[in-house]
Amino acid sequence: MDEIIIKGGRSLKGEVIVGGAKNAALPILAASLLVGGRFTFHNVPVLKDIDSIKELLSNMGASVETDGHTVYIDTANLNCFEAPYEQVRKMRASILVLGPLLSRMKKARVSLPGGCAIGARPIDLHLNGLALLGADIRLEHGYVEAACKKMKGAEIYFDVPTVTGTENLMMAAVLAEGTTVLRNAAREPEIIALADTLNLMGADISGIGTAVITINGVTKLSPVTVSIIPDRIEAGTLMVAAALTKGDVRIKNCDPNHLQSIIHKLEKTGAAIEVFEDAVRVKGSHPIHSIDIKTMPYPGFPTDMQAQFMVLLSVANGFSVIAENIFENRFIHVSELCRMGADITISGNHAMIKGVSKLSGAPVMATDLRASASLILAGLVATGTTIVSRVYHLDRGYESLEKKLASLGATIKRVKAQKSS
Repeated sequence: MDEIIIKGGRSLKGEVIVGGAKNAALPILAASLLVGGRFTFHNVPVLKDIDSIKELLSNMGASVETDGHTVYIDTANLNCFEAPYEQVRKMRASILVLGPLLSRMKKARVSLPGGCAIGARPIDLHLNGLALLGADIRLEHGYVEAACKKMKGAEIYFDVPTVTGTENLMMAAVLAEGTTVLRNAAREPEIIALADTLNLMGADISGIGTAVITINGVTKLSPVTVSIIPDRIEAGTLMVAAALTKGDVRIKNCDPNHLQSIIHKLEKTGAAIEVFEDAVRVKGSHPIHSIDIKTMPYPGFPTDMQAQFMVLLSVANGFSVIAENIFENRFIHVSELCRMGADITISGNHAMIKGVSKLSGAPVMATDLRASASLILAGLVATGTTIVSRVYHLDRGYESLEKKLASLGATIKRVKAQKSS
Protein backbone atom coordinates (compact mmCIF):
# COMPACT_ATOMS: atom_id res chain seq x y z
CA MET A 1 0.00 0.00 0.00
CA ASP A 2 1.30 3.46 -0.92
CA GLU A 3 1.91 6.49 1.25
CA ILE A 4 2.51 10.10 0.27
CA ILE A 5 5.23 12.02 2.08
CA ILE A 6 5.21 15.82 2.11
CA LYS A 7 7.73 18.28 3.51
CA GLY A 8 5.87 21.53 3.98
CA GLY A 9 6.84 25.13 3.49
CA ARG A 10 7.19 25.48 -0.28
CA SER A 11 5.21 28.10 -2.19
CA LEU A 12 3.66 26.64 -5.35
CA LYS A 13 4.46 28.38 -8.63
CA GLY A 14 3.99 27.56 -12.31
CA GLU A 15 1.40 25.98 -14.58
CA VAL A 16 -0.57 22.76 -14.22
CA ILE A 17 -3.09 20.96 -16.43
CA VAL A 18 -6.40 19.66 -15.12
CA GLY A 19 -7.54 16.20 -16.23
CA GLY A 20 -10.93 14.91 -17.29
CA ALA A 21 -13.76 14.82 -14.77
CA LYS A 22 -14.28 11.47 -13.10
CA ASN A 23 -17.87 12.36 -12.22
CA ALA A 24 -18.61 13.13 -15.86
CA ALA A 25 -16.74 10.14 -17.29
CA LEU A 26 -18.51 7.53 -15.15
CA PRO A 27 -22.11 8.16 -16.34
CA ILE A 28 -20.97 8.83 -19.91
CA LEU A 29 -19.12 5.50 -20.05
CA ALA A 30 -22.21 3.82 -18.56
CA ALA A 31 -24.33 5.40 -21.31
CA SER A 32 -22.50 3.19 -23.84
CA LEU A 33 -24.73 0.36 -22.58
CA LEU A 34 -27.76 1.99 -24.20
CA VAL A 35 -26.95 0.85 -27.74
CA GLY A 36 -24.65 -1.62 -29.46
CA GLY A 37 -21.63 -0.27 -31.31
CA ARG A 38 -18.20 1.28 -30.88
CA PHE A 39 -17.81 4.42 -28.77
CA THR A 40 -14.70 6.59 -28.45
CA PHE A 41 -14.14 8.65 -25.29
CA HIS A 42 -11.28 11.18 -25.10
CA ASN A 43 -9.81 12.94 -22.04
CA VAL A 44 -10.76 10.08 -19.72
CA PRO A 45 -8.79 10.28 -16.45
CA VAL A 46 -6.65 7.32 -15.38
CA LEU A 47 -8.24 6.49 -12.03
CA LYS A 48 -9.30 3.52 -9.91
CA ASP A 49 -12.99 4.40 -10.31
CA ILE A 50 -12.60 4.51 -14.10
CA ASP A 51 -10.88 1.11 -13.98
CA SER A 52 -13.83 -0.19 -11.96
CA ILE A 53 -16.48 0.94 -14.46
CA LYS A 54 -14.41 -0.39 -17.38
CA GLU A 55 -14.09 -3.77 -15.65
CA LEU A 56 -17.82 -3.80 -14.99
CA LEU A 57 -18.64 -3.06 -18.64
CA SER A 58 -16.15 -5.67 -19.80
CA ASN A 59 -17.73 -8.34 -17.61
CA MET A 60 -21.10 -7.54 -19.18
CA GLY A 61 -19.72 -8.44 -22.60
CA ALA A 62 -18.46 -5.08 -23.81
CA SER A 63 -15.08 -4.84 -25.50
CA VAL A 64 -12.98 -2.21 -23.68
CA GLU A 65 -9.65 -0.85 -24.96
CA THR A 66 -7.58 1.93 -23.43
CA ASP A 67 -4.91 4.06 -25.08
CA GLY A 68 -3.66 6.65 -22.60
CA HIS A 69 -6.58 8.97 -21.93
CA THR A 70 -8.72 7.54 -24.73
CA VAL A 71 -11.13 4.66 -24.09
CA TYR A 72 -12.82 2.61 -26.81
CA ILE A 73 -15.94 0.66 -25.83
CA ASP A 74 -17.83 -1.68 -28.16
CA THR A 75 -21.15 -2.80 -26.70
CA ALA A 76 -22.39 -4.77 -29.73
CA ASN A 77 -22.11 -8.11 -27.93
CA LEU A 78 -23.54 -7.21 -24.53
CA ASN A 79 -24.58 -10.48 -22.92
CA CYS A 80 -25.05 -9.81 -19.22
CA PHE A 81 -27.45 -7.63 -17.23
CA GLU A 82 -25.86 -8.11 -13.80
CA ALA A 83 -23.50 -5.87 -11.82
CA PRO A 84 -22.26 -8.12 -9.00
CA TYR A 85 -21.40 -7.12 -5.45
CA GLU A 86 -17.67 -7.73 -5.87
CA GLN A 87 -17.52 -4.96 -8.47
CA VAL A 88 -20.17 -2.55 -7.21
CA ARG A 89 -18.80 -2.52 -3.66
CA LYS A 90 -15.67 -0.78 -4.94
CA MET A 91 -17.59 2.22 -6.23
CA ARG A 92 -21.15 3.32 -5.62
CA ALA A 93 -21.33 5.03 -9.03
CA SER A 94 -21.72 1.52 -10.47
CA ILE A 95 -25.44 2.02 -9.79
CA LEU A 96 -25.36 4.15 -12.96
CA VAL A 97 -25.58 0.98 -15.08
CA LEU A 98 -29.08 0.30 -13.73
CA GLY A 99 -30.92 2.82 -15.93
CA PRO A 100 -29.23 2.01 -19.26
CA LEU A 101 -29.41 -1.77 -18.69
CA LEU A 102 -33.11 -1.57 -17.97
CA SER A 103 -33.65 0.66 -21.00
CA ARG A 104 -31.81 -1.60 -23.46
CA MET A 105 -32.20 -5.12 -22.05
CA LYS A 106 -35.49 -4.63 -20.18
CA LYS A 107 -33.96 -6.16 -17.06
CA ALA A 108 -31.12 -5.52 -14.66
CA ARG A 109 -29.66 -7.03 -11.52
CA VAL A 110 -27.38 -4.59 -9.72
CA SER A 111 -25.86 -4.92 -6.27
CA LEU A 112 -26.64 -2.19 -3.79
CA PRO A 113 -23.63 0.17 -3.89
CA GLY A 114 -20.65 0.75 -1.63
CA GLY A 115 -18.10 3.59 -1.77
CA CYS A 116 -16.73 6.22 0.62
CA ALA A 117 -17.93 6.34 4.22
CA ILE A 118 -19.33 9.86 4.01
CA GLY A 119 -23.03 9.20 4.45
CA ALA A 120 -25.92 6.91 3.61
CA ARG A 121 -26.67 8.30 0.11
CA PRO A 122 -29.71 6.05 -0.44
CA ILE A 123 -30.87 5.19 -3.94
CA ASP A 124 -34.60 5.34 -3.17
CA LEU A 125 -35.01 8.28 -5.56
CA HIS A 126 -33.56 6.20 -8.41
CA LEU A 127 -35.83 3.24 -7.70
CA ASN A 128 -38.99 5.29 -7.23
CA GLY A 129 -38.35 7.03 -10.55
CA LEU A 130 -37.73 3.77 -12.40
CA ALA A 131 -40.97 2.38 -10.97
CA LEU A 132 -42.84 5.40 -12.33
CA LEU A 133 -41.35 4.65 -15.75
CA GLY A 134 -42.90 1.19 -15.57
CA ALA A 135 -40.18 -0.98 -14.05
CA ASP A 136 -40.96 -3.73 -11.56
CA ILE A 137 -38.42 -3.20 -8.75
CA ARG A 138 -37.51 -5.73 -6.06
CA LEU A 139 -34.75 -5.76 -3.47
CA GLU A 140 -33.49 -9.31 -3.00
CA HIS A 141 -30.40 -10.43 -1.05
CA GLY A 142 -28.61 -7.09 -1.40
CA TYR A 143 -29.47 -6.66 -5.07
CA VAL A 144 -31.79 -4.40 -7.01
CA GLU A 145 -33.70 -6.62 -9.42
CA ALA A 146 -35.55 -4.65 -12.06
CA ALA A 147 -37.56 -5.65 -15.11
CA CYS A 148 -39.98 -4.05 -17.53
CA LYS A 149 -41.77 -4.95 -20.75
CA LYS A 150 -41.83 -1.37 -21.95
CA MET A 151 -40.63 1.87 -20.40
CA LYS A 152 -43.18 4.66 -20.59
CA GLY A 153 -42.64 8.36 -19.96
CA ALA A 154 -43.71 9.82 -16.62
CA GLU A 155 -43.59 12.93 -14.44
CA ILE A 156 -40.94 12.40 -11.77
CA TYR A 157 -40.30 14.76 -8.87
CA PHE A 158 -37.15 14.49 -6.74
CA ASP A 159 -37.63 15.41 -3.07
CA VAL A 160 -34.03 16.61 -3.14
CA PRO A 161 -31.76 17.11 -6.17
CA THR A 162 -29.79 13.91 -6.79
CA VAL A 163 -26.91 13.79 -9.25
CA THR A 164 -26.74 10.04 -9.90
CA GLY A 165 -30.53 9.79 -9.67
CA THR A 166 -30.97 12.43 -12.36
CA GLU A 167 -28.34 10.71 -14.53
CA ASN A 168 -29.82 7.23 -14.09
CA LEU A 169 -33.34 8.34 -14.92
CA MET A 170 -32.24 10.39 -17.94
CA MET A 171 -30.59 7.27 -19.35
CA ALA A 172 -33.60 5.12 -18.51
CA ALA A 173 -36.02 7.55 -20.17
CA VAL A 174 -34.28 8.27 -23.49
CA LEU A 175 -35.73 5.15 -25.15
CA ALA A 176 -39.04 5.18 -23.24
CA GLU A 177 -42.34 5.65 -25.02
CA GLY A 178 -43.62 9.21 -24.62
CA THR A 179 -42.31 12.12 -22.58
CA THR A 180 -40.57 12.08 -19.20
CA VAL A 181 -40.21 15.20 -17.07
CA LEU A 182 -37.68 15.28 -14.22
CA ARG A 183 -38.54 18.02 -11.71
CA ASN A 184 -36.14 19.36 -9.10
CA ALA A 185 -33.38 17.70 -11.13
CA ALA A 186 -29.74 18.24 -10.28
CA ARG A 187 -27.94 20.86 -12.40
CA GLU A 188 -24.25 19.94 -12.08
CA PRO A 189 -21.97 20.37 -15.13
CA GLU A 190 -21.50 16.61 -15.18
CA ILE A 191 -25.24 16.16 -15.77
CA ILE A 192 -25.11 18.68 -18.61
CA ALA A 193 -22.18 16.72 -20.11
CA LEU A 194 -24.17 13.47 -19.96
CA ALA A 195 -27.28 15.07 -21.48
CA ASP A 196 -25.19 16.58 -24.28
CA THR A 197 -23.70 13.13 -24.96
CA LEU A 198 -27.12 11.49 -25.02
CA ASN A 199 -28.41 14.14 -27.45
CA LEU A 200 -25.36 13.52 -29.65
CA MET A 201 -26.37 9.83 -29.61
CA GLY A 202 -29.81 10.81 -30.91
CA ALA A 203 -31.78 11.46 -27.73
CA ASP A 204 -34.22 14.37 -27.38
CA ILE A 205 -33.48 16.09 -24.08
CA SER A 206 -34.28 19.73 -23.27
CA GLY A 207 -34.05 21.90 -20.16
CA ILE A 208 -30.42 20.82 -19.74
CA GLY A 209 -28.80 22.67 -16.84
CA THR A 210 -32.15 23.64 -15.29
CA ALA A 211 -34.21 22.05 -12.53
CA VAL A 212 -36.78 20.75 -15.06
CA ILE A 213 -35.45 18.30 -17.65
CA THR A 214 -37.74 17.02 -20.41
CA ILE A 215 -36.92 13.80 -22.26
CA ASN A 216 -38.91 12.87 -25.35
CA GLY A 217 -38.37 9.18 -25.96
CA VAL A 218 -36.77 8.12 -29.23
CA THR A 219 -36.65 4.73 -30.94
CA LYS A 220 -32.99 4.68 -31.92
CA LEU A 221 -29.59 5.77 -30.58
CA SER A 222 -26.14 5.59 -32.16
CA PRO A 223 -22.56 5.29 -30.81
CA VAL A 224 -20.57 8.54 -30.63
CA THR A 225 -17.13 10.06 -30.08
CA VAL A 226 -16.97 12.54 -27.20
CA SER A 227 -14.41 14.27 -24.99
CA ILE A 228 -14.86 14.35 -21.21
CA ILE A 229 -15.15 17.80 -19.62
CA PRO A 230 -12.41 19.05 -17.23
CA ASP A 231 -12.61 18.06 -13.57
CA ARG A 232 -13.85 21.09 -11.62
CA ILE A 233 -12.99 19.49 -8.26
CA GLU A 234 -9.40 18.79 -9.27
CA ALA A 235 -9.20 22.38 -10.52
CA GLY A 236 -10.65 23.65 -7.24
CA THR A 237 -8.22 21.56 -5.21
CA LEU A 238 -5.26 23.00 -7.12
CA MET A 239 -6.66 26.51 -6.68
CA VAL A 240 -6.82 26.01 -2.92
CA ALA A 241 -3.25 24.63 -2.96
CA ALA A 242 -2.05 27.83 -4.64
CA ALA A 243 -3.90 30.08 -2.18
CA LEU A 244 -2.88 28.00 0.83
CA THR A 245 0.85 28.13 0.03
CA LYS A 246 0.68 31.82 -0.96
CA GLY A 247 1.75 30.72 -4.41
CA ASP A 248 1.13 31.84 -7.98
CA VAL A 249 -0.32 29.09 -10.16
CA ARG A 250 -2.02 29.06 -13.56
CA ILE A 251 -4.47 26.15 -13.72
CA LYS A 252 -5.06 25.20 -17.35
CA ASN A 253 -7.69 23.11 -19.16
CA CYS A 254 -10.51 24.03 -16.80
CA ASP A 255 -13.88 25.71 -17.30
CA PRO A 256 -14.11 28.84 -15.09
CA ASN A 257 -17.90 28.82 -15.53
CA HIS A 258 -17.95 25.62 -13.45
CA LEU A 259 -15.83 27.20 -10.71
CA GLN A 260 -17.81 30.33 -9.82
CA SER A 261 -18.62 29.43 -6.20
CA ILE A 262 -15.02 28.36 -5.59
CA ILE A 263 -13.63 31.53 -7.17
CA HIS A 264 -16.00 33.66 -5.08
CA LYS A 265 -14.99 32.04 -1.79
CA LEU A 266 -11.27 32.10 -2.58
CA GLU A 267 -11.46 35.80 -3.37
CA LYS A 268 -13.17 36.34 -0.01
CA THR A 269 -10.14 34.74 1.68
CA GLY A 270 -7.93 37.33 -0.05
CA ALA A 271 -6.63 35.35 -3.01
CA ALA A 272 -6.24 37.21 -6.30
CA ILE A 273 -7.78 35.34 -9.23
CA GLU A 274 -7.51 36.01 -12.95
CA VAL A 275 -10.03 34.24 -15.17
CA PHE A 276 -9.26 33.21 -18.77
CA GLU A 277 -11.30 31.28 -21.33
CA ASP A 278 -9.99 27.87 -20.23
CA ALA A 279 -7.75 28.67 -17.26
CA VAL A 280 -7.55 30.49 -13.94
CA ARG A 281 -4.55 32.05 -12.24
CA VAL A 282 -4.49 32.06 -8.43
CA LYS A 283 -2.17 34.20 -6.32
CA GLY A 284 -2.24 33.57 -2.60
CA SER A 285 -2.42 36.35 -0.04
CA HIS A 286 -1.04 37.06 3.40
CA PRO A 287 -2.94 37.01 5.64
CA ILE A 288 -5.67 34.53 4.70
CA HIS A 289 -9.07 35.88 5.74
CA SER A 290 -11.67 33.79 7.57
CA ILE A 291 -14.99 33.15 5.82
CA ASP A 292 -18.17 31.09 6.30
CA ILE A 293 -19.24 28.35 3.88
CA LYS A 294 -22.44 26.38 3.32
CA THR A 295 -22.27 23.38 1.01
CA MET A 296 -25.21 23.26 -1.39
CA PRO A 297 -26.25 21.54 -4.63
CA TYR A 298 -24.81 23.15 -7.77
CA PRO A 299 -24.50 26.05 -8.46
CA GLY A 300 -23.89 26.40 -4.72
CA PHE A 301 -20.61 25.59 -3.01
CA PRO A 302 -19.69 21.92 -3.69
CA THR A 303 -19.49 19.44 -0.84
CA ASP A 304 -16.51 17.91 -2.67
CA MET A 305 -14.51 21.09 -1.88
CA GLN A 306 -15.44 21.35 1.79
CA ALA A 307 -12.45 19.43 3.20
CA GLN A 308 -9.93 21.35 1.07
CA PHE A 309 -11.32 24.73 2.18
CA MET A 310 -11.27 23.57 5.78
CA VAL A 311 -7.48 23.28 5.53
CA LEU A 312 -7.25 26.80 4.12
CA LEU A 313 -9.42 28.20 6.89
CA SER A 314 -7.40 26.31 9.52
CA VAL A 315 -4.55 28.75 8.92
CA ALA A 316 -6.69 31.85 8.29
CA ASN A 317 -6.92 34.87 10.55
CA GLY A 318 -10.01 34.63 12.73
CA PHE A 319 -12.97 32.31 13.07
CA SER A 320 -14.78 30.46 10.26
CA VAL A 321 -17.83 28.21 10.12
CA ILE A 322 -18.54 25.49 7.56
CA ALA A 323 -22.06 24.07 7.33
CA GLU A 324 -22.14 20.68 5.59
CA ASN A 325 -25.64 20.34 4.11
CA ILE A 326 -25.14 17.41 1.72
CA PHE A 327 -23.60 14.46 3.59
CA GLU A 328 -23.94 13.74 7.30
CA ASN A 329 -20.56 12.05 7.83
CA ARG A 330 -18.27 14.34 5.90
CA PHE A 331 -16.22 15.67 8.81
CA ILE A 332 -14.25 12.46 9.35
CA HIS A 333 -11.04 14.23 8.28
CA VAL A 334 -11.34 16.76 11.14
CA SER A 335 -9.69 14.51 13.72
CA GLU A 336 -6.66 14.06 11.45
CA LEU A 337 -6.37 17.81 10.84
CA CYS A 338 -6.55 18.39 14.60
CA ARG A 339 -3.64 15.97 15.02
CA MET A 340 -1.70 18.39 12.81
CA GLY A 341 -2.56 21.32 15.09
CA ALA A 342 -5.82 22.61 13.59
CA ASP A 343 -8.37 24.04 16.03
CA ILE A 344 -11.73 22.69 14.80
CA THR A 345 -14.87 21.92 16.79
CA ILE A 346 -17.80 19.96 15.38
CA SER A 347 -21.43 20.56 16.35
CA GLY A 348 -23.92 18.62 14.25
CA ASN A 349 -23.41 19.59 10.63
CA HIS A 350 -21.29 22.64 11.52
CA ALA A 351 -17.51 22.86 11.82
CA MET A 352 -16.20 25.82 13.81
CA ILE A 353 -12.64 26.65 12.77
CA LYS A 354 -10.33 28.93 14.71
CA GLY A 355 -7.35 29.82 12.58
CA VAL A 356 -3.91 28.90 13.91
CA SER A 357 -0.52 30.30 12.95
CA LYS A 358 0.81 27.00 11.66
CA LEU A 359 0.12 23.29 11.23
CA SER A 360 2.64 20.60 12.20
CA GLY A 361 3.54 17.59 10.10
CA ALA A 362 2.31 14.24 11.40
CA PRO A 363 1.40 10.73 10.25
CA VAL A 364 -2.26 10.87 9.17
CA MET A 365 -4.74 8.48 7.61
CA ALA A 366 -7.08 9.22 4.72
CA THR A 367 -10.71 8.23 5.25
CA ASP A 368 -12.27 9.13 1.89
CA LEU A 369 -11.44 10.66 -1.47
CA ARG A 370 -11.65 14.37 -0.67
CA ALA A 371 -10.26 13.88 2.83
CA SER A 372 -7.14 12.44 1.18
CA ALA A 373 -6.69 15.62 -0.82
CA SER A 374 -7.24 17.80 2.25
CA LEU A 375 -4.52 16.01 4.22
CA ILE A 376 -2.07 16.44 1.35
CA LEU A 377 -2.91 20.15 1.22
CA ALA A 378 -2.35 20.38 4.98
CA GLY A 379 1.05 18.77 4.51
CA LEU A 380 2.01 21.46 2.00
CA VAL A 381 1.88 24.17 4.69
CA ALA A 382 2.75 22.14 7.80
CA THR A 383 6.15 22.43 9.42
CA GLY A 384 8.16 19.24 9.15
CA THR A 385 7.03 16.05 7.43
CA THR A 386 3.53 14.72 6.88
CA ILE A 387 2.90 11.10 5.92
CA VAL A 388 -0.52 10.34 4.44
CA SER A 389 -1.48 6.67 4.44
CA ARG A 390 -4.37 4.82 2.76
CA VAL A 391 -3.98 6.96 -0.34
CA TYR A 392 -5.88 4.41 -2.42
CA HIS A 393 -8.82 6.70 -1.67
CA LEU A 394 -6.96 9.50 -3.48
CA ASP A 395 -6.39 7.31 -6.53
CA ARG A 396 -10.14 6.92 -6.97
CA GLY A 397 -10.50 10.57 -7.99
CA TYR A 398 -7.16 12.33 -8.60
CA GLU A 399 -4.75 11.32 -11.33
CA SER A 400 -1.13 11.77 -10.17
CA LEU A 401 -1.94 14.65 -7.81
CA GLU A 402 1.43 14.33 -6.11
CA LYS A 403 3.23 14.65 -9.48
CA LYS A 404 1.26 17.76 -10.39
CA LEU A 405 2.04 19.36 -7.04
CA ALA A 406 5.73 18.40 -7.37
CA SER A 407 5.81 20.08 -10.79
CA LEU A 408 4.74 23.30 -9.02
CA GLY A 409 7.57 23.08 -6.51
CA ALA A 410 6.11 21.00 -3.68
CA THR A 411 8.40 18.58 -1.86
CA ILE A 412 6.20 15.52 -2.19
CA LYS A 413 6.63 11.90 -3.21
CA ARG A 414 4.78 8.59 -3.24
CA VAL A 415 6.43 5.60 -1.58
CA LYS A 416 5.53 2.06 -0.68
CA ALA A 417 4.42 1.86 2.95
CA GLN A 418 6.76 0.12 5.34
CA LYS A 419 5.26 -3.10 6.72
CA SER A 420 4.94 -3.06 10.49
CA SER A 421 6.81 -5.85 12.25
